[in-house]
Amino acid sequence: MAETVTISGTTSPGLLASLDPLLREWLPRQRWFAGKGRPVTGFTLVEGTELLPADGKTGLYHLLVRAHQPIALGAEPHPGDCYQLLIGVREALPPRLAPALIGHVEQGPLAGKTVYEALYDTRPAEVLLEALRTGARIGGLRFEREPGHKIRSGLVPRMVTAEQSNSSVVYGDTFILKLLRRVVPGVNPDLELPLALAREGCPRVPAPTAWLRAELDEEPYVLGVLQPFLQGTTDGWELALRELAKSEDFGAEARALGRATAEVHTALARALPTVTLGHTQMRRLADGMIERLDLAAQAVPSLRPYAPALRTAFSALADLAAEGRTWTAQRIHGDLHLGQVLRSPGGEWWLIDFEGEPAKPLAERRMPQPTVRDVAGMLRSFDYAAHSSGPRAEGWADVCRAAYCSGYAEVSGRDPRTDPVLLRAYETDKAIYEVVYEARHRPDWLSVPMTAIERYATTDLF
Repeated sequence: MAETVTISGTTSPGLLASLDPLLREWLPRQRWFAGKGRPVTGFTLVEGTELLPADGKTGLYHLLVRAHQPIALGAEPHPGDCYQLLIGVREALPPRLAPALIGHVEQGPLAGKTVYEALYDTRPAEVLLEALRTGARIGGLRFEREPGHKIRSGLVPRMVTAEQSNSSVVYGDTFILKLLRRVVPGVNPDLELPLALAREGCPRVPAPTAWLRAELDEEPYVLGVLQPFLQGTTDGWELALRELAKSEDFGAEARALGRATAEVHTALARALPTVTLGHTQMRRLADGMIERLDLAAQAVPSLRPYAPALRTAFSALADLAAEGRTWTAQRIHGDLHLGQVLRSPGGEWWLIDFEGEPAKPLAERRMPQPTVRDVAGMLRSFDYAAHSSGPRAEGWADVCRAAYCSGYAEVSGRDPRTDPVLLRAYETDKAIYEVVYEARHRPDWLSVPMTAIERYATTDLF
């Protein structure tokens, strides 16, 4: 099969123009499309590579396209988000590929053909794995493998259909390939941090086996990462809800998860530089939190009555820094919650998805930060799980919170609760973010962070 990945050629100049009307309809419907609520006005081709010729039974194009949309009022000028697309080409789709349909091309080099999301199809998915296995270079694409790691050929692919902010394909219950959809130039933490942790010998993160990248205008783009598939695992959110439904205690699981989080933080501190945050840095950090609060209060009127009390959480942090208090910052997960962790049937926990918050600039996602930010994200996730199960879960989040922090302290030697001002600031900041998100996307969930907001605004410490 190796000959199928030696094709090297740029796409026909008319290809994107012929796909344009179809992509304008299809792209905004995808879970991973970041520009929802604004129409797509056009596309620019950043890079295009033919992986399988379109004159065969199944064609495959790898495209990096920039989607142009109207700039929101008051927003900075933006060239448009760049998306990674895998476009399959067939004469007609068999019924099994009906959910993958993008549309029927009416003009250009693919006129008369049907195009679709190629990851649903076995043949295109096999091509990607074979390219990673052989270390292929195809057009501007570079398929690379970690030395000493082997990839067996012939693994049967299946696309993961659960909602994700990216796309994933599982190969024979052996590997999972995560393809980043909204891509930016630079070193992506979703590859950088797991590689650093693997080389540090940390067992709590699946080690990257291979990856896909592009080099465009001397800028690196990480496009995908292949890692071992952790068969039989359950994500933390699903597990927590299952235990809540049975009225089972989650304290032991939360303690073990706290230990796993601390193991990852400890390994990252060994593998990558740490920095000390003094008055200037912490003042800037607190000011950023206050600014986010002010913007959130403008966007969500129900937040406004609590804003003055919430602001004290951030001013207290700035006051501590002004008195000479310093904090250590390091690389962290950046978007830690119950949906970003997996538990094995034997009780081991793994942390996954180190991309950070995709909406934030890459440089910001790669900045060293206090580890408490990750802790606060997980504590807020316990709160979400508890509230999703109704009144009978009262006290459940408190038990999880105590157990998680205790487990974290057992490994790190530092209990996050012993720095209550910092923890309070990060939990408050996270809850404010949640209020804005829920108000915009899931109004039925708004009561969850608003309940926390009311609690944070009426207690001195929590």
